Amino acid sequence: MDILLWGVAPYAMLVVLVGGLIWRYRYDQFGWTTRSSQLYESKLLRIGSPVFHFGILAVIAGHFFGLVIPQSWTEAVGMSQDFYHFNALFVGSIAGIGTLAGIIILIYRRRKTGPVFMATTRNDKLMYVVLTAAIIFGLWTTLASVFFGGHGHNYRETVSPWFRSLFIFQPDIASMAAAPFSFHLHTLIGMVLFVIWPFTRLVHAFTAPLHYFFRPYIVYRSRDKTATSSSPTRRGWAPVGTEDRDTQHR
Repeated sequence: MDILLWGVAPYAMLVVLVGGLIWRYRYDQFGWTTRSSQLYESKLLRIGSPVFHFGILAVIAGHFFGLVIPQSWTEAVGMSQDFYHFNALFVGSIAGIGTLAGIIILIYRRRKTGPVFMATTRNDKLMYVVLTAAIIFGLWTTLASVFFGGHGHNYRETVSPWFRSLFIFQPDIASMAAAPFSFHLHTLIGMVLFVIWPFTRLVHAFTAPLHYFFRPYIVYRSRDKTATSSSPTRRGWAPVGTEDRDTQHR
């Protein structure tokens, strides 16, 4: 079972993720969007969307720091394990609570606003369930790793080596199997989320507007400085100079 979960499932998830993105891009480019519902409701969206997105960015940064950067590197720069756990609790809790609050607001908005709810597909409903579960159990592992069992489980000795080993195609199954159940559950929910990712509105996360940095400037035509809103409107068919000659004759 450990071989199936921690040696086979991650690569199967990656195949579905990459294959799904390619399929979605080739056959559903018009659907490659968030399907914005701002026109239907914007008050809750202005609150929930920034809270969720800023929170999830902090969560991603925390996962990168904890999973990709080896413990030996942080110890080499003088960061002790106790200090790392304190930051994981403090920063991770804030990011997790903020992300959870944001997704709750967005789900409430989508459920209570009729047109927004009608525009929600079955895949997106499943996505919200899995995404919320991933956030909740991720927050649980953050708190459990610190408050339970003394200093808590050091996942950088189990989960992190397993995660890095996947990239060299030599999965460290034994390390991941030694992690507590809470980390197993959070990891499995995360893999399910990536499996359904290409088939939901989350696909827009893979479309970063990098071309904005390279596109030419947009030229705007300015108004004539002599023209003001109080200036009389001149008809285009009026003879030029007629008014001045009539004034001179008078």
